[in-house]
Amino acid sequence: MAEPLVDEENAMHDSVLAQVVALPEKSAAELKQLWRELYGREPPPFNKPFLVKRLAYRIQELAFGGLSARAEAKLKALVEEEDRRLKGKLPVRKGDRPISGTRLIRAWQGVEHTATVLDDGYEYQGRRYKSLSAIARAITGTRWSGPLFWGLRNHRSGK
Repeated sequence: MAEPLVDEENAMHDSVLAQVVALPEKSAAELKQLWRELYGREPPPFNKPFLVKRLAYRIQELAFGGLSARAEAKLKALVEEEDRRLKGKLPVRKGDRPISGTRLIRAWQGVEHTATVLDDGYEYQGRRYKSLSAIARAITGTRWSGPLFWGLRNHRSGK
């Protein structure tokens, strides 16, 4: 009795695959019509590759199911957090410093400088430093706020 179910699943999978594979061959007008059918609204004014990708996702979503409610909630929260960050309502980073392994790149007087964040300090030109301010001073010859010099803090707000 289980075999018909397997055959039905294979047939559905093949049908979905055939629909997805056929998308790039469709005209923009055909893609827009399919968008209207699958989404129930007018398509956005984006290019053909965008429409193909979104329609491929939608076809699979309708056939196999979309994201779980938990995943959708998490994505929504991440988008809202990023929106707040872009509007300046959240810091660019969390905690006191970037995570280990982060490479900070800064051009100074036409020369590009790179510092790497370590667990217990920073590395610049093969030397270890305890602070970004020490590296900024080595580069400029004057006292600087390291986070400000490396662009980790906004000079206007102090954040």
